[in-house]
Amino acid sequence: MPLMQHELESQTFDLRPIQLVNKAMQTAQAKKILIVDDDRDLCLGLHIRLRSYYYDTCFAHDAPSAISTALSEMPDLILLDIGLPGDDGYSVLQRMRAFPILEGIPVIVMSGRDKFTHERGSLEAGARRFLPKPIDNLRLLSGIRTLLS
Repeated sequence: MPLMQHELESQTFDLRPIQLVNKAMQTAQAKKILIVDDDRDLCLGLHIRLRSYYYDTCFAHDAPSAISTALSEMPDLILLDIGLPGDDGYSVLQRMRAFPILEGIPVIVMSGRDKFTHERGSLEAGARRFLPKPIDNLRLLSGIRTLLS
């Protein structure tokens, strides 16, 4: 039989197990993701989504700052847009691969352009995954978890 409202209010619940699980999730998933996209609204949306899963984020909004941010932040994973000011995502990906310290970082390319052309080009350039825009939340999180595990 369900508890009545006044019975629920008088109950005390031990929240320590839930707090321990949350803390363990934060510690286990405190990975840093570099988001490289010139669309600041998209970056904010990705930041909010990823923070809710305990990922740290950092940003670059153009091709030149993508390399310098990757070198200074040393992210665990990079989300890279193809269409960037200053150069395209392919060039950024190729230049990142020229730095031995960055070559092992998995990259997921995101693009709103023709999926078939850019997916193949991205994977050939060294990306580990391709996500078409608009980004599907489940595919994004699944790809991140797979690449970071």
